[in-house]
Formats: sequence, structure tokens, C-alpha cells
Amino acid sequence: MSSPSPSSSSFRSTPHCATASFRAAYDQVLGGWPGPVEAVDLPTPCGVTRVNSCGPVDAPPLVLLPGGGATSAVWGACAAAGAARTHRVHAVDLPGEPGLSAPDPERPPRTADDLTGWLDAVLEGIDPRGPVTLCGHSYGAWIAAHHAVRGAAGLGRLVLLDPTQVFAGLRPGYVLRALPMLLRPSPRRIRSFLAWETGGAALDPAWLRLQDETARFPAARPVTGPRPDLGRLAQPPTGRAGVLVDVLFAGRARCHDPHRAARAAREALPDARVDVLPGVSHHSLPLAAAPEIARLLAG
Repeated sequence: MSSPSPSSSSFRSTPHCATASFRAAYDQVLGGWPGPVEAVDLPTPCGVTRVNSCGPVDAPPLVLLPGGGATSAVWGACAAAGAARTHRVHAVDLPGEPGLSAPDPERPPRTADDLTGWLDAVLEGIDPRGPVTLCGHSYGAWIAAHHAVRGAAGLGRLVLLDPTQVFAGLRPGYVLRALPMLLRPSPRRIRSFLAWETGGAALDPAWLRLQDETARFPAARPVTGPRPDLGRLAQPPTGRAGVLVDVLFAGRARCHDPHRAARAAREALPDARVDVLPGVSHHSLPLAAAPEIARLLAG
């Protein structure tokens, strides 16, 4: 798929499924971000992608990919905890997921290669100043890992936050518990699932209202595929510098066994820094562990 030519006006659009109430909830969460937020719509092979940026324009670039069902707004806590002081933060709404990206219905991403091509276009549109730190959570980490193993130019560091389908599969009990929310989403089902997965953790009320609004988005078939070939990261081609890799697992994750997944990560990537953060769940990680994530990103 080829990328259309950029245009500052013709590519500025809002997805038809983003209702006024969704926009209000989205903007309320963005209102808690530190400093001014620059919203940019970038043309990509999969349609228009919304990127929310903040932090010093001359700071090292940090690109953040949310998990499935979340939006770029979930990264506000990490930005406020320090990421927007050490980096120029670029948080991305994923194509086909809730947010303000406007996917092209005739060219949806169908494979991991489609998503890595989409991310190439996003990074080109951001025009980063220096090597990029690419950080993803959950499904976003799966996308980031696939992008990294392709040997993407300009990538300096990869940070995977409780990645799913990278080092371990999903627990059947987790999938069964999520099915009602996935098949017939509603605010009640979303909140019930989050309360179960997080152990009743106190979550940002504004973010929860935004998650309620995601139930009104049309269901999109998520891109699935094989696990990324991490051996290509462990043994980069001759003459090419390796990518620094950090992996942080949520100690109370219910989607997989975090300690078993951490062992698999250490075996696959012996030079990576791998850790398990106790006391935090998979879905609450970007919110509840924002200070720890900000310190990790600054290191």
C-alpha cells in the first residue's frame, strides 16, 4: 500500500463514529495533559491517523502506542509523571480502534506487515529529531515489536509494557471473561471487566468515562498474526547497531502469567532489561504505574 501525499487541510477529518459525547470525554482527558497538546492528523496507507504531541520540541522523540480498546489519551498520566519533560511525546490513536483516527474503509490494516507500514508512515509524518524510542502497551506493544524486528530505520529503543502475544499467549479464562464486552460492548460491561481485571483499583474517573464512550464505536476486526521473530532483535544484521530493549510486565496481570512471560522474554532477548512490576494489573498499567514508566523511559 502506498501513502497519499500530505495535505494540511484535505486530511483533517473526524471519524464518523466519534460522537459529540466521545469528543467531550476525549478532550477532557487531554485537558489533564501537561502543557499545550498539539494534535496532528497524518495521512497513512490506512487512512488518517491522529497524533497528540507534547513536551519540548527539541527533546528526544518518544512514540507511544496504546493497547486495544484504548486511545492515545491513556498516556497523559505518563506524560505528566515526567515523560513530557524528558521527551517530545507523540501519542498515537491506532487505526480501527477507538480514537480520532479516521481509517480508510477500503484499506484497513489486515496483517502485521500492514501495521508496520502504517507505523512507517506515522513516523515519517512526525519527522522525529533523532533516534526514536518506541513504546507500546499490550496490543500496541505487539505492533511495536513487529515494527522493530523489521529493522526499522531511526529506531533507537524499544519499550514493551506488558506485551500480549509477544512472549506468551492469552489465558483462556481472561479471554472468556472479556468476550461479553468484546461481542456486545456497553459501559456496564466495560466497567465490570476493568473492575475484575484491575482488582477494583481506583482508576481516573475521566478516563473511565472515555472508556464508556468507546462502547459506541463500531466493532472492528483486530489484526492478528504470529508472534514477532525476536531472534532478529537478539542478533541484528552485521554492521547494524542493535536496538535497546526494555520489557516491563504487570505483576497482577490476568491476561497471562507475568513471571512466565518474563522468563520467556529473558530467554528470547538476553541483552534486554526485563522486569515485573508488582501490585499493578495489565489494564491499569499506563495509569497506575505512570511514575515507574516515566522513570523507565528516562533511563
